[in-house]
Amino acid sequence: MAEPVHCGHLHREGIKQAVRMQSKEHWEGIYSTRPATGVSWFQEHARQSVQLIQDTGAASDAGIIDVGGGASTLVDDLLDEGYSSLTVLDLSESALMTARMRLGVRAGDVNWLAGDITRIELPEHAYAVWHDRAVFHFHTTREEREAYVRAVLHAVKPGGYVIVATFAEDGPEKCSGLPVMRYSPHGLHAEFGVPFTLLKQEREEHHTPFGTVQMFIYCLCRREPN
Repeated sequence: MAEPVHCGHLHREGIKQAVRMQSKEHWEGIYSTRPATGVSWFQEHARQSVQLIQDTGAASDAGIIDVGGGASTLVDDLLDEGYSSLTVLDLSESALMTARMRLGVRAGDVNWLAGDITRIELPEHAYAVWHDRAVFHFHTTREEREAYVRAVLHAVKPGGYVIVATFAEDGPEKCSGLPVMRYSPHGLHAEFGVPFTLLKQEREEHHTPFGTVQMFIYCLCRREPN
């Protein structure tokens, strides 16, 4: 016999669903009302990310996913470098449409996914490289971060690589009106734990389109074989 579902449980689930909907509506609002160059995280070229992806030694046909890639120009840069098995995932369909329109016919060479990384079902062990610049730091609850790490473990091949960039300890406390987590490289690595070996850490002084500076950290980890 199935266990009864209590009203308190329904209430908590309702709150979670409302938060998810508000989050999606928030980002759809951002990308449907502002140009891609008018957000603080805009980069004309994602050079640091491209270099870290190249540092993994992944083959040009290796599966690469850009989590929260949205309207980012990283996908353009990777196509220019000859990578051919690219997936871009974002919560905002408007952001993905911006990138697709920018790429034109080349958009057909990319797999586009709209969804919440803590909930979407990705193919198992499909990716040799997982890249995320400025998504993980928006997950401010332990539950969200654990769901994110489970998604990484499910989707990244054993021996594959994970590149995550977040605000540094001296970075902003909020972004786009939302609270964020700030990390040291070792603090960020600790969120992922024993299955991941920290190979490289870097800082980035990101100059926003508004003339301000934001400090990021990048961690390159290897997902160890089981």
